[in-house]
Amino acid sequence: MTERKPEITSNNELKKTALYDLHVELGGRLVPFAGYELPIQYDGVIAEHRAAREAAGLFDVSHMRIVDVSSMDSSDVGETLELIAPGGLITLGHNRLRYSMLTNDTGGIVDDVIFTRMANRFRLVLNASRAEIDLKYLNALLGDQLIFRPRQDLALISIQGPKAISVLQQHDPAVADLSFMEAGLINFGETECDISRSGYTGEDGFEIAIPNDEAEQIVRLLLLDETLKPAGLGARDTLRLEAGLCLYGNELSESTTPVEANLSWTIPKRRRQDQRFPGAHTICSQLEKGTDKTRVGVTALGKRPIRDGAQLFNENNQIVGLITSGGYSPTTGKPIAMGYIDTPYAKEDNYLTAVVRGKQIGCTVAPLPFVQHRYKRSK
Repeated sequence: MTERKPEITSNNELKKTALYDLHVELGGRLVPFAGYELPIQYDGVIAEHRAAREAAGLFDVSHMRIVDVSSMDSSDVGETLELIAPGGLITLGHNRLRYSMLTNDTGGIVDDVIFTRMANRFRLVLNASRAEIDLKYLNALLGDQLIFRPRQDLALISIQGPKAISVLQQHDPAVADLSFMEAGLINFGETECDISRSGYTGEDGFEIAIPNDEAEQIVRLLLLDETLKPAGLGARDTLRLEAGLCLYGNELSESTTPVEANLSWTIPKRRRQDQRFPGAHTICSQLEKGTDKTRVGVTALGKRPIRDGAQLFNENNQIVGLITSGGYSPTTGKPIAMGYIDTPYAKEDNYLTAVVRGKQIGCTVAPLPFVQHRYKRSK
């Protein structure tokens, strides 16, 4: 998960992560993003993209908001959180992660969230541009039952790629025992950090929460391994697009439901039956009857990328869809995109036309993801 850059008029308003000075030292090109000043690239988006696909890339994702959630009594935090999320949180095992959403009364997505069950609490990772909205929403609905503690003392880094495991094993061999969407601990000398085998690229990878005052020292230590390259937001976006992963503000919004977004797989049978979450009537009706529009992949037939905002037309020149994310795919060597299409036109290989800067571009509906996921699943 990541989020769209908000409108910011002055760099004086921007926050800096604990790794800001290191980004400057490494030559990162800094841009405003989600209220922070963050590197969009170092050596170039394509080089950093390929580093994550072929070796390992390190991303500063400290703009994401970590929130620890505990109960005011002995009740199960997961059971209470199910009142605002359609995911299966009661059944989530210890030190396991689950991707789900916060929904509103009309079935729209307030945010997409990673939930982790820890020893005596849950940990949520929220999109930075939605964090304040999320916290108000959570406190309004559950503030009399749960305690929400934003962890502003923690930096968050993501190490992604097929060689991520070899980079981290040098510091703590036990990380090799983690499987996809499992959490644990990693030791860097005397510093113990929370780690999960997860990410936003489709590759095997890890996310590590580090105390702010030790973040730069630990990242410098990690980067002594020349296998690992610093990577910016540009590569993070091209990687997630190839992996067919949603971006809040593009594919997801408060007027888009999980069913329309092709995220029905996040809602287990038990939750479809109990319907104890906001927007359940709308969402469960769509699960049964289908939706008018659906999220799909799109492949351009030429070399010009189809960017977000481009309209899609059928053979009768009627508007039948809208591109929400698009760009060049370094891995496939083609322009790729995602968007919402009227369901009758969402069949794979269906031919459509996009209009980009007044020019028509032929394209076809494509299966997602564009690049197969390579997560380390448990045996």
